[in-house]
Amino acid sequence: MQYNTIHIVKYFNRFNHFWGMILILTFILPSIAFSQSSPETVNLGTAGDFVILAKTGISCTGSTQITGDLGISPAAATYITGFDLIADASTTFSLSSLVTGKVFAADFTEPTPTKLTTAIGDMETAYTNAAGRLLPDFTELYSGNLTGKTLIPGLYMWTTTVLVGDAGVTISGSENDIWIFQIAQNLEIANGAIVTLAGGAKASNIFWQVAGQATLGTTAAMKGIILSKTAIAMYTGATLSGRALAQTAVTIDANTVIAPSTVTSIEENTKLLNFSLSQNYPNPFNPSTMIKYSIMKATQVSLKVYNILGVEVATLVNGHQNAGSYRVQFNTSQGKVNLASGIYFYRLEAESYVDTKKLILLK
Repeated sequence: MQYNTIHIVKYFNRFNHFWGMILILTFILPSIAFSQSSPETVNLGTAGDFVILAKTGISCTGSTQITGDLGISPAAATYITGFDLIADASTTFSLSSLVTGKVFAADFTEPTPTKLTTAIGDMETAYTNAAGRLLPDFTELYSGNLTGKTLIPGLYMWTTTVLVGDAGVTISGSENDIWIFQIAQNLEIANGAIVTLAGGAKASNIFWQVAGQATLGTTAAMKGIILSKTAIAMYTGATLSGRALAQTAVTIDANTVIAPSTVTSIEENTKLLNFSLSQNYPNPFNPSTMIKYSIMKATQVSLKVYNILGVEVATLVNGHQNAGSYRVQFNTSQGKVNLASGIYFYRLEAESYVDTKKLILLK
């Protein structure tokens, strides 16, 4: 429907000034989004006890690091693959060297099956709640291509696939603000794309409700709670600060997944779980590879490369950095010496957080 000046005047005459403005914003300026305030948060219920929760399968390949609990139901533990599960004596959960937390499956001993049934139900309820929110602040914004954009708090709605290209996207707001993204098709986070949080925005307050599949590309850095009607696929080196809650399966390939922190004190905000160092990609490499890491508060950061004898061969980062996710390319030409094929190590230091990973140069 088209509205001209005469129509606008008629509406102003018929209604008061306030309602006239509402009509103009609703019908005449659909491409301009005005977020009145943050929406109410999405209650995850007991699904929020899990960093990864799925119904049909959780598969893993590569060097993966997961911080938080995993759960699967109604599928059995045999549908959790690649984790080399070690059953606890209680038979209510299992452990894995890849998981800092516990792994639960529907065929474990009670109360685990009941716990998982409740969590799956809460996950589905949370998805329905997020999908059912009305009166979006932003409709079909940027035709679904969020690359290079900055997103303020609010309720967003798309009937299309949503894409974040390799230039990434920034989510900006305060620590109390909420973002809900209603996506009727797929969510695609491109290779190398970084979802950056600014102004105090928290991953725990960002909800990606995806009717199709959510795909995190190679070395992508994702933030927020993913509520997928179907599958969540994470490709080599991708990281997630948030939760992967899928109504089918979750696939993982050399990823880092960290549950978003719920800050209750200053001390809790400095937990080591707020920092992460990802496996470089590609690995093996020649002549260059990408190293990704995240820091959850402004601090002094050091990222250096050493040979197998512990001799420093390259300094990639040495300075103060703000909270966020970073990508650093290591090229053999950056080294202090001509590097030969072999095994090297890169080491991240940020406050009390220290992590070292192996990389392989093949010439």
